[in-house]
Amino acid sequence: MTLSLALVAITTLGTTGCNRNRVETDVDPNAPTLLIVDNQSFPDMTIYVLEGGRRVRLGLAGGNSQAKFTLPKYLVRSLTSIRFQADPIGSARAPVSDEIMVSPGDQVTLRIPPA
Repeated sequence: MTLSLALVAITTLGTTGCNRNRVETDVDPNAPTLLIVDNQSFPDMTIYVLEGGRRVRLGLAGGNSQAKFTLPKYLVRSLTSIRFQADPIGSARAPVSDEIMVSPGDQVTLRIPPA
């Protein structure tokens, strides 16, 4: 079984524009950062966020279903580089997503395609 992860979308809520030189003043640092997992594969997956050498368990995404998780605020205080890991129950392989940048208030969709 080959598993791969795809970051489908990163939606920044509450910000506009693409100018990287300006300081974002309209982003609420207390806004929750959300992860939507679209598990299109059969096995249940334990979902982790990887940041700065840490691996933090977010919860379980059931097979052929969607799950929603809130990332801990201590991981996403400002623009932060993270990865996600999906660990299939009963398997030794646990694919890791590409590295992405997230900010407080972002919503990230992680798609786990069928095996």
